[in-house]
Amino acid sequence: MRSVVDKLINTGHASKEEIALLLQCKENERTYLLEKSKEIKEKYIGNKVFFRGLIEFSNVCAKNCYYCGIRRDNKKLERYTIEDNEVIEAAKFAHEKNYGSIVLQAGEISSPQHIHHITRLIKEIKKLSDGKLGITLSLGEQTEETYKEWFDAGAHRYLLRIEASNKDLYLKLHPNDTLHDYDIRKNALYNLKKIGYQVGTGVMIGLPFQTYQDLANDLLFMKELDIDMCGMGPYIEHTETPLYQYKDTLMPLEERYDLTLKMIAILRIMMKDVNIASTTALQAIDPIGREKAITIGANIIMPNITPKKYRDKYFLYENKPCSDEDAEDCIKCLEMRIKFAGGEIGYGEWGDSLHFKNKS
Repeated sequence: MRSVVDKLINTGHASKEEIALLLQCKENERTYLLEKSKEIKEKYIGNKVFFRGLIEFSNVCAKNCYYCGIRRDNKKLERYTIEDNEVIEAAKFAHEKNYGSIVLQAGEISSPQHIHHITRLIKEIKKLSDGKLGITLSLGEQTEETYKEWFDAGAHRYLLRIEASNKDLYLKLHPNDTLHDYDIRKNALYNLKKIGYQVGTGVMIGLPFQTYQDLANDLLFMKELDIDMCGMGPYIEHTETPLYQYKDTLMPLEERYDLTLKMIAILRIMMKDVNIASTTALQAIDPIGREKAITIGANIIMPNITPKKYRDKYFLYENKPCSDEDAEDCIKCLEMRIKFAGGEIGYGEWGDSLHFKNKS
């Protein structure tokens, strides 16, 4: 397997079969993979870690994805949409704490009212920070016109997770209707690129029905799409979802976690200068999971600055960490964690994707 790692370092390419085997590496071969990804990160990215203050401003969603805790048919979930002044206060907090960037995230809604509401929020956030806060959006599939409206308002990064690049697997994770169409989601990523966003995608790792070949294909999909950033993490089941019935078929959480580290490492070696997030789901499995990901390849972390009273209503998966912390506590905790991982917080910096810059 070392030869595959070396091939990726030198060429950035490997076959699906080679990557699938690499994802199964153990012991010395696993150590070699993680050491090399760490070296690549240090060479091309450095030790800076950039904050994206996460504002989960609504858990209302039109979609009914089989894996997600905020799916439309979860009748046990108390729905909320944060008032504009609370969103603005959270953004103001991020600006005052020198975060550099925020993420606006919510369930997927495409009504005209929602679209224009987001446009107003983007403009207000840009105004309050005198244009200094970078804005990432994670608001699902929208029309090309909507993406353009938000881009023109001031957003410049967009995260749209494909969730699974294998169309057959994708169909097992979603209802078979036009609201959950694989080709529409894939095309949305290309629309975002065309408009000029820094584009991110991601997948869940350890899903029911998923194979090592599927995960290898996910990495090749990201390479082909020429992404600028990635947010991927272990699949953690939620009791109020259809996929929960397959819980006994899943690999153990620890294996899903380790597989996620390998995915991050391989992506870092394949696409040396992209931004990679250390996702909160890693910490849900391992108390220092996010730190380990930063050490071997990740360089983005998303402190949750959603008002505390809403945190426990945005559970995409169960046992989500940090839901009982306020934003101030979160800063202190993350500063300590990033220092422990050998990183330095890039305060006041957007931390834009070097990959995106290098393409320009």
